[in-house]
Amino acid sequence: MRKRDFPTLLLYVLSFLLLWEWLRPIEQLTDTDNIEVFILFLLVSLALSYLKLKWIWKFIIKSCYILIFLHHFYYEGSLFQFSWLSSFIANVVNNVGLLAARNWGDLSDEFRSFLFFILLWLMVYLIQYWLLRQQQIFIFFFMTLIYITVLDTFTNYEAKFSIVRTVVAGFTVMGMLAFYRILQREQVDSSPAFLKKWMVPLAGMIVFSVVVGIVSPKAAPIWPDPVPYLKAVKEGAGTTSGLGPHRIGYGTNDDRLGGPFIGDDSTVFLVEATGKHYWKVETKDIYTGKGWIPSGSTPIEFREGDFVPVYSIPGTVERLPETAKILPAETKHPLIVYPAGVQKLRDIKPVSPYEGLIQIDTTVERIKSFETEAYTVDFSVPKYKIEDLRKATGFNSREMGLKFYQRYTLLPKNLPPRIKQLTEEITKGKKNWFDKAQAVEDYFGRNDYTYDQKKVALPGKDIDYVDQFLFETKRGYCDNFSTSMAVMLRTIGIPTRWVKGFTGGEFMKYNLKDGTKRVYKVTNNNAHSWVEVFLPNQGWIPFEPTKGFTNEIRIDYGSNTSTSNTQRAEPAPVQKPKVPPKEDSKQTSAGEKGFDFKLVWLKWKFFFKANWKWFALSLTGLAALIGILYRIRGKWVPYLLLLHYRFKKNDETIGKAYLILLRQLERYGLKRQKNQTLRNYARYVDQFFSTREMTRLTSYYEQYLYHKDLPEGGWQETRELWENLIKRTIA
Repeated sequence: MRKRDFPTLLLYVLSFLLLWEWLRPIEQLTDTDNIEVFILFLLVSLALSYLKLKWIWKFIIKSCYILIFLHHFYYEGSLFQFSWLSSFIANVVNNVGLLAARNWGDLSDEFRSFLFFILLWLMVYLIQYWLLRQQQIFIFFFMTLIYITVLDTFTNYEAKFSIVRTVVAGFTVMGMLAFYRILQREQVDSSPAFLKKWMVPLAGMIVFSVVVGIVSPKAAPIWPDPVPYLKAVKEGAGTTSGLGPHRIGYGTNDDRLGGPFIGDDSTVFLVEATGKHYWKVETKDIYTGKGWIPSGSTPIEFREGDFVPVYSIPGTVERLPETAKILPAETKHPLIVYPAGVQKLRDIKPVSPYEGLIQIDTTVERIKSFETEAYTVDFSVPKYKIEDLRKATGFNSREMGLKFYQRYTLLPKNLPPRIKQLTEEITKGKKNWFDKAQAVEDYFGRNDYTYDQKKVALPGKDIDYVDQFLFETKRGYCDNFSTSMAVMLRTIGIPTRWVKGFTGGEFMKYNLKDGTKRVYKVTNNNAHSWVEVFLPNQGWIPFEPTKGFTNEIRIDYGSNTSTSNTQRAEPAPVQKPKVPPKEDSKQTSAGEKGFDFKLVWLKWKFFFKANWKWFALSLTGLAALIGILYRIRGKWVPYLLLLHYRFKKNDETIGKAYLILLRQLERYGLKRQKNQTLRNYARYVDQFFSTREMTRLTSYYEQYLYHKDLPEGGWQETRELWENLIKRTIA
């Protein structure tokens, strides 16, 4: 086990893969960045152990590695200006004091990174101890499985393939260690052929077990993820039977909002359009204190290609015509989605089973589904003028009916009064509905509200959903923010409604036929809710109070340019490195004259960060390939030697060729003993091969070595003897 042979290298590689599984979730579940630096540290540490360097060299190399990267990430100036070391040592001493005082939250980032390096250092030592001395790795393998399964159960980390990788690597290591323990116990010398007899059935068993486990049918989970539900209860959730975490996506029942969500990236539909848009499905108008319900149902029918009977944009508003295609996803989706300003639905596939008729509930503006695969939607993008938006200052019966106004300002009788008090305080000094709505929208972005899908409370029996969010938890997702804004505006007499649908999705590719069109993928994770405020002569205006999202409304503020149409995107859990800004024309012209090393370095740095996993995998594969080629070098190196020396003509060639033959014979297994003369060794080789070729070649070699002369014919005659012996080692 202490040899630097291929089986030992394989053990180290598999151990590295097990250690890597501990690091994979860190980047996803924490704010740790540059995880590739720690993975490379594991590779360097295991390589030093495999090469069996002295402990002092291991210590120096690992320490230098740690100091170099700590300086790179946390200190400025040159690495060789050792003044930064005094700052680092002072930081370590200060943080050790914080550790003694148990002030964990005050530890500096560089000290946390330093401790993480030390932890990895210790883990590598333990791996080496378990592999080489104890030859037992079951405990570490079992701990790795527990670690992965716990993260899969209690966090967002998807460990499906991680468990497969761990099982394959762990069982392979345990099988090899069991083989070596048997050899030591029985005092049997191992050979490559004997090792193959053990490894082939071991590999076959592992591959067979993994394949059977993957392809076998599996029962669906009986319970959902328990932790979000427990956290929701801890945050103040009620004990209503049957309430638990929801899977994120579009649902029709909204009378009981709250509680955590479980992410789901299943594709709902694809969109081909010039840009991102919010996609509506329905609206709701009655707030119950716990959620939303529709005030009724008014189903009517219209035909494909007719104007969709929903509240359209008034003619007083400037509109920009656009077209989008809803493309088929992996499966048929049960929803008809459309943007604000929808006008027509056409090219519906498959054709409506109702003889071309499409049914819509005009109360909630939801179009009845019939499992469409694709369709085209014509719509208009409104472009508002700020002076028109600010005209509405109160209810006017000539501009809207009383029933309409009462319907969209209705509130529960037991709504806590402090909601209205907060709204009046936020909108104090605002004279019109639009400015008041903007003030409430901005309020959620400026204050201590947190976007979260996990730690979200369910309101109890006597607790109002909006009141709990505004004054107690201040933590939630789009339903919390949008419902709160809609209710707050209703308390001061501004008509609102709650809208459900999807955000614009993720950009996938450009349409090659039409360069202006882009394809977006909309998944269940893009399910969203927002607010629409009714302004007379302007219609329903969308507002986006959810923290981390951006409104796509276009408003002309009177200047030559208008606000751009920006799409809201889900807040990313992990900060990704930003692409360096493009250089201006002056910088570009200067760059054309000389080589900008800094720019090239930045490009390579960001490219490496985006693809470091492929780099690591490629290097691992390359190292494995080199190891295999080195292991079987006795089978392919002779062919290169034969090709190389076939074209040599000088007599001096015999000197190098004979020494190479000695090394090849040793690789073959005919090792020359100490103090054994060349002639004795030649007779030993000839006896093994039952020839006289080695003795004759040795005689020619000694004649050249001592007399610098070869018999008539020179190297051309002796080359045949040399080639025959090389070929015998191949056989």
